[in-house]
Amino acid sequence: MADRFKTGEKAPENGTYEFDGLVNEGNENNVTEDEKHIELSSGDTFPPTRSNKDAAYSKKSS
Repeated sequence: MADRFKTGEKAPENGTYEFDGLVNEGNENNVTEDEKHIELSSGDTFPPTRSNKDAAYSKKSS
């Protein structure tokens, strides 16, 4: 699935989503491994990264 979702958008379906880059091209090295995969339910809002509160892109894990 090629769809990317941005912080603030709603998850289209239940599942695991993985980190796919920062919106403002900040330092991605500061994003911890444990926050690179998040569980969301349909309708949940994509959150910012916990480590630095930056807006991020996510994609559905396969």
